Amino acid sequence: MPAPADSAAVEPASVEPRAVEPAGVGALITSLTALRETIAGVRYPLALPEAGEATRAADAIRDQLDDYLLPRLGRLDAPLLVVVGGSTGAGKSTLVNSLVQAPVSAAGVLRPTTRAPVLVCHPQDAPWFTEARLLPGLVRTTNRPAGHDSLQVISAQGLTPGLAFLDAPDIDSVVDANRALAVQLLAAADLWLFVTTAARYADAVPWELLRNASTRGTAVALVLDRVPPGAADAIGPHLTGMLRANELGAAPLFVLPETQLEAQGLLPDRIVSPLRNWFAELAKSADARSAVVRQTVDGALAALGPAVDHLAEAAEEQVNVGATLAAGVAAAYGDAEAAANQGVRDGTLLRGEVLARWQELVGTGELMRGLQARVGWLRDRLTAAVTGRPDPGERLQAALGSGVVTLVTNAAADAAERSVAAWRVHPAGAGLLETAGADLGAPSADLRERTERLVRDWQRGVLELVRAQAGDKRAFARVSALAVNATGLLVMTGVFVATSLIPTGLEVAVAGGTTVAAQKVLEAIFGDQAIRDLAEKARQDLSTRIHELLAGEAGRFLSVLDSAGGDPTAADRLRRVAADVTAARAATPLAGGTGLPQLTLDGVQH
Repeated sequence: MPAPADSAAVEPASVEPRAVEPAGVGALITSLTALRETIAGVRYPLALPEAGEATRAADAIRDQLDDYLLPRLGRLDAPLLVVVGGSTGAGKSTLVNSLVQAPVSAAGVLRPTTRAPVLVCHPQDAPWFTEARLLPGLVRTTNRPAGHDSLQVISAQGLTPGLAFLDAPDIDSVVDANRALAVQLLAAADLWLFVTTAARYADAVPWELLRNASTRGTAVALVLDRVPPGAADAIGPHLTGMLRANELGAAPLFVLPETQLEAQGLLPDRIVSPLRNWFAELAKSADARSAVVRQTVDGALAALGPAVDHLAEAAEEQVNVGATLAAGVAAAYGDAEAAANQGVRDGTLLRGEVLARWQELVGTGELMRGLQARVGWLRDRLTAAVTGRPDPGERLQAALGSGVVTLVTNAAADAAERSVAAWRVHPAGAGLLETAGADLGAPSADLRERTERLVRDWQRGVLELVRAQAGDKRAFARVSALAVNATGLLVMTGVFVATSLIPTGLEVAVAGGTTVAAQKVLEAIFGDQAIRDLAEKARQDLSTRIHELLAGEAGRFLSVLDSAGGDPTAADRLRRVAADVTAARAATPLAGGTGLPQLTLDGVQH
């Protein structure tokens, strides 16, 4: 029997004239390239059940585009690739060796035997397979490959030109990398020769792949190997029934009886010759080869639409879940903002320390002195400087600021806890919290400092409002600068009551008539409505500042969500490029031809 020739030593083969490329293939290649680039750019970052499946499906589509569809569409008339796949111990390598009449692929009792793929072709076809157009990610070698990223290419004179066999790893291998590579190689096949045995023909794993091949329209032929005497009559009807049930009833089925191997571990020629002749007939017929290629290519193209639509649905789910997580954060911080605003308006802050400082201010007459004269202000300033004690107005202002800081920081802490709780109940949110690398369950470390700065800026803003409101009012212009501060204090205090400017009830009882007198002075300077307008503007300014602060706190969560990389345009882009592929496929005549040769040979069932 002829020994295999080293592909490196193959003399330049005569190149067959290229067949006329069907109209529209160029546009189809362009649309497929755009599809590949779009799929490569879509991510599924949120930890959803569909995300892992979508990522694997996207990888599989890209692999098939790179490994098969794009290079095959570039050369529809290139040699036919038959990928020999099947279960562990089915005898794939022995069958390949027997078909090419040389021990080109290692066979033995150790499992798995085929750890890396071996491709056998006629020397004339070697250039097509050694140039790494099909399966470009596998490194070509003429020696036995050491890893899963290599493809051993062997030339054998025993093969008919126009057809090559690729011995793939076991589809149910105990080695994960073997299984993954087997699936990748099957997706790059023009024709899948599925090899099984009488003992294992009904195994689940092979049938899952056979159903996928049927769905993709891949051309399939089957070999039932190692059939004991008399078992074919029992197995045949059951196996053919399974084939019909999976829309593979037209696939050629070759039955090989159990037998002793001959020299070099090959099957007897009488056993394997029907299958070898069938493949030789296929290789010799350009029309038959073309029909197989076009059937498989067209089927793969047809399967892209539903597959990409699943990717689009997974991308939409990413966006929807991201929106749900963002809504949970928005609700938590929205409630925190509402609670802070309610605490500002309902008089809660005018208790405790603030009330004591208010009573001190109005009870000592400090407020009226501030509004009415310069002399009192200068005297009190000098007294405060000598004694080291701040005046009552400053103490009231500080107490008001401290109350606001406590109110806002408590609201922010509650919102952070609620946001984390909302995310933890969702797998995607829990995954984000795990990878965030920050304690989102607590407010920012510098929140109190930023809130104190917010209050100081707001209080300065209130004084600016008072100055702006005074304008050219001569009565106000004649009073001291302390009048601005005293007026500002009244306005600040008015911000924290819902019904009136000056605190009422107990506060008025304690302060006596001083507050009323102070309000009368203000009304004389500004007018009653203007004072209330000042308080409302100051309240709105404080509310805006609180909103911005809490929005920044919520932004910690949203930035984690954004950094995950969800893309709201991904689904539309995927569907658009898939529609372009569908339109290009419709404009490219790939279907037609005679299909697989229907030969009547011993050992062949249809």
